[in-house]
Amino acid sequence: MYTPSSFVATPAENPVALPEIASPDDDGIGQRVANNLQRLRAKRQLSLDALARASGVSRAMLAQIESGRSVPSIRVLCKIAHGLKVSVAAFLEQRECEGVTVLPARQSKRLVSASGAFVSRALYPYDTRHQAEFYELRVGPLGEEHSGGHGPGVRENLVVAQGALEVSVNEERFLLSTGDSIIFYADQPHCYRNPVDSEAVAYLVVIHPECRD
Repeated sequence: MYTPSSFVATPAENPVALPEIASPDDDGIGQRVANNLQRLRAKRQLSLDALARASGVSRAMLAQIESGRSVPSIRVLCKIAHGLKVSVAAFLEQRECEGVTVLPARQSKRLVSASGAFVSRALYPYDTRHQAEFYELRVGPLGEEHSGGHGPGVRENLVVAQGALEVSVNEERFLLSTGDSIIFYADQPHCYRNPVDSEAVAYLVVIHPECRD
């Protein structure tokens, strides 16, 4: 974030032009910006001409950035982000899954509670950032798992695939049977409890508030 102290005043009669294109790309940032610009523009079904009109950045410059031949300055990137209605961070995202990714069950990341009654298995690439996380939950007979709450704005969407689960959110209890689902803000204390003497299986989607296109 720039503050007034970030800039050096220059005499009005001898202005210094801000560069529209940054120095050559040495760390792959330019190609990452290029890939994300292509993806975001295609997602919104915008031609280069249409994006040029929306952003105020010339078609030629957009083509140069999108081809990876040039790295845009922060000022230009802000203009393009405004034209696409996304954050600047959307251009820096590293997408690991662009086609098909197979996640073998034996290689899944599993988290097991100290008692062994609660097992969470990640059903998405665990080592990359995502706005949504997907888990398989297994809760043993009469087992339970408590959470003090996640980050601000985080939501959870759970569906019971087998058995029954009692979900408590801030001491309010909801009993779910097979096929039932629930969605709630998980930035508050919550608990999963299996009220019966057979294993319960559920699938959980954790949704983070950050907008990632």
